[in-house]
Amino acid sequence: MIRKPLANNQIRSREVRVVDENGKQLGVLKLEDALKMSLERDLDLVQVTEKVNPPVCKLMHYGKYLYQIEKKERGIKKKSGGEIKGIRLSFKISDHDMQTKAKRTVKFLEQENKVRIELRLKGRERALGDFAKQKVNKFLDILKESTPYRIERELKRQPRGLTVIISKS
Repeated sequence: MIRKPLANNQIRSREVRVVDENGKQLGVLKLEDALKMSLERDLDLVQVTEKVNPPVCKLMHYGKYLYQIEKKERGIKKKSGGEIKGIRLSFKISDHDMQTKAKRTVKFLEQENKVRIELRLKGRERALGDFAKQKVNKFLDILKESTPYRIERELKRQPRGLTVIISKS
């Protein structure tokens, strides 16, 4: 997550390097003069970088700048594959319930999310691992009819059951 930049009276440096709204450098100015200039132009003085001495500040609309940063973060998040959503199956799930869960999984995949399909095993069900694998594979076959997907992490035995992670291909 990107940190919010400092603006106007939050800036603590005595001198700042000022860049106007068109990208033209105005040079190193005292903070008070830069603030006066921003008020005259009806803009905000936003500190863009703080790692240099003096820090670089730009005259711009602060709200628009925050919106652009937020938009960039959303784009990065979308490219990274979104969230991991979960679908939990049970050992005794019926075929109709599997169809319903498959529809929900397709919606998750269309939203560019990864999906963790989990089949929980309780008590004596843990002894029937082969049957549980068949259930998960049957669910994956139902999904294959609806939408193409790729397996991110193979079917894996966990202490409480079986899990597989899939994403849109």
